Amino acid sequence: MAESLSRTPIKITIEDVGEASGELIRFSAPLTVEALLKRLPIEGRAHPHKGGYSFIISLKRGTEKAVRSVRAGTIAYWPMGDALCIYNVETQTYSPVNNVGRVTEKLELFRDLKSGAKMRILRA
Repeated sequence: MAESLSRTPIKITIEDVGEASGELIRFSAPLTVEALLKRLPIEGRAHPHKGGYSFIISLKRGTEKAVRSVRAGTIAYWPMGDALCIYNVETQTYSPVNNVGRVTEKLELFRDLKSGAKMRILRA
């Protein structure tokens, strides 16, 4: 997948588990996505979160085109928790999240992830 003005391909590596593919989508939340792109690569430890996993990224952004309902594969920034979330099932979120992208390949890696697993997101 080639980078375009609106979509940036990413790789999500999970230590000792594997690598998934995804994309950050600018029109979903342009300011949040731009801030994320400037910080790549991003690393953190996975924590179970309603419908998926999150990890704190210290971005400190507010809501932007926020949603409360997400689909399986959604990558979102959670302003209340200052965390990036990867949802492996369709769910209603605890509080509004900024939809910033999606997992495009190997979503199954996030189904039985152990708490504390090291994750890294970088440009593909």
